[in-house]
This record gives sequence, C-alpha cells and structure tokens, in this order.
Amino acid sequence: MPRKSDFIYSAECEPHRIRTKQILKQHPEIRTLIGKNPKTIFAIVGIVVLQVAMSGLVARQPWWVVLLAAYLLGAFADHALFVMIHECAHKLLFKSQSANRLAGILANLPQLLPSSVSFERYHIKHHSFQGIHELDADLPNRWEARLINNYFIGKVIWLLFYPLFQVFRISRLKEIKPFDKWIALNFAAEIVFIAAIWFIFGPKAIIYLLASFFFSVGLHPLGARWVQEHYLTYKDQETYSYYGNLNTVAFNVGYHNEHHDFPSIPWNRLPKIRKTAPGFYNTLYYHTSWFKLFFRFLFDKEISLFSRVIRKERGKVALTDQSVPDMDLIRKPEPTTV
Repeated sequence: MPRKSDFIYSAECEPHRIRTKQILKQHPEIRTLIGKNPKTIFAIVGIVVLQVAMSGLVARQPWWVVLLAAYLLGAFADHALFVMIHECAHKLLFKSQSANRLAGILANLPQLLPSSVSFERYHIKHHSFQGIHELDADLPNRWEARLINNYFIGKVIWLLFYPLFQVFRISRLKEIKPFDKWIALNFAAEIVFIAAIWFIFGPKAIIYLLASFFFSVGLHPLGARWVQEHYLTYKDQETYSYYGNLNTVAFNVGYHNEHHDFPSIPWNRLPKIRKTAPGFYNTLYYHTSWFKLFFRFLFDKEISLFSRVIRKERGKVALTDQSVPDMDLIRKPEPTTV
C-alpha cells in the first residue's frame, strides 16, 4: 500500500461551531447544562490518594508486580487524572481561574511530569483553532507523521513514547507563553511530590507512578483515545465520540463531539447532550470499543499519522448552514463493548 505523504487539507470551517448553533436553535434547553461541577475536586483528591497508596503498596514488591499494577490499575487512575486536568483547563470546577489551576496541579502530581498548566494553554488553542498546524498541539509534526506513517512498529513506538512526541510539538506552536509563574509552581509542586514519594517509599514507588503515566497515554488500550478523538477512521469525519463502558472510569471523556460542541459543560452532563439532541450525534460515526480501535490502529495500514484534517485559513467561517445531518454518515450502532 502506498505511503501517505501529507495530511488531509480542508477549506471548510471546523464542524463544531456550525453544529453548536444548529443544536441550540433546535434545543435551547441545552444551555441549562452549562456550568461548574465543584464536586469534581473530590474525585481528584480520591484518585491522587489512591495512586499514592498504590505506590506505597508496590514499593517492596517484585518489579513484575510493580509494572503489572501500573498497567492494570495505575493506567486507569492516571487516565482519569488526565480527564480531571482537562476539566480544570476548561475552568469547569470553580469560578476562580486560580482555583481551577491549583486543582489541576494537584491532579497532575501522581503523573510526575509537570504538565497541567501547559496543557491548559495548548488545549484551549486546540479548541479555538482546530486543524491549524501552527496552533493546534493535537496535530503531529510533519516529521513525526513521516517517521511513523502507517507502520506497525512505528505506531508501537509512537504510543509507547507518546508524551515525548507531544513535547517535540511545542517548538512549532505560536502565540503560547512557554513559561510563567504558574508553570514554575507546577514544576515546584512536582519536585516536592517526587522527593516526598522517594523519601517515604523509595524508587519502586516512583517507577510505579512513572509507568502508570506512560501506560495511561500510550501502549495501552486507553491510548486509543488519542486516535479516537480526531484521526480519520471513518471517511472524512473530523471528530469522533466513544460510547463504550470505559466512560464510567474515564469520566465521560469519550463524549468528544459533545465536548467540542459545548466545552463549557462539565463531564457529568455530557451524556445529556446526546440524549437531548440524538439526531445530531447518532447520525455521526462513533466508537464503542477502545480495545478494538487500539488494535485496528496498530494493524490497519489505512490509518497513519497523516490521517488528520488540517486547514490553512485561521478563523475561517463556513458559508453554508447544513441544518440536516449528512445521511452518508449514518451508521448502525455497534454492540456496546469496552
């Protein structure tokens, strides 16, 4: 099969602004879902305590126990913390921006790599400029896409070291302040946390936490989330939701079309968007299994890192108003599995 050599270029506006207007026109009651969920802080505290406790429990176990615990439990806990950081980035816990950032820094602690504040800056740009290569950190670098392309081994390496590939994208992004007092606080908090864990529990506890972090975003079925969200797995649809059972432990992060359409609605209310406006979401392609998508991504040569939509015109506004969903995108729901 011939290798892809470039991304998919689009002259259209990103789809979410258009759909948001259409949905609000037909279902204005969705506005009542917009707001904060301060109770999310209890989930953050609980998961952080869980990861600290787990790091202590495995600290004197054999290495295989440490890694197995990180893969089977720690990865799910850290993935949930990513979702909590995501909520904080959108200021969906508290009215105060500072309070949300502090909550994000707390959620970031067991992940060891200080990224909560930086994630906020890059992620908000992703929402505002989806598909603009110079502003959207979710898009891979061109050299990254050429290196990995559609090769099985390349995809394995990409998932395994996904956080590092994200770091390499920073240099191409524009209009984002790389360092300030909040990022310094994020780093300082992480250093104190790592020192405390090392002093109290020892190096195996650190390895457990680090392995949990890499598994949660990488070579693990949970890593399929990064493919699910925006990689072109069905024709040219740009964003996909996941409606499988793992949303229960992933705080509904799979409702990605819903989130992009309404980023001011917290995680616990995302399913209500689809329930209120099923005609807009059930007519889109969606995934029901991260496990299935994980293996499909690895083995399907039709999917490469070039399977992404990019656009050159920043802030382009679509000239057409498609009030009726594209019937060509209608699909029958798959059996709901994880």
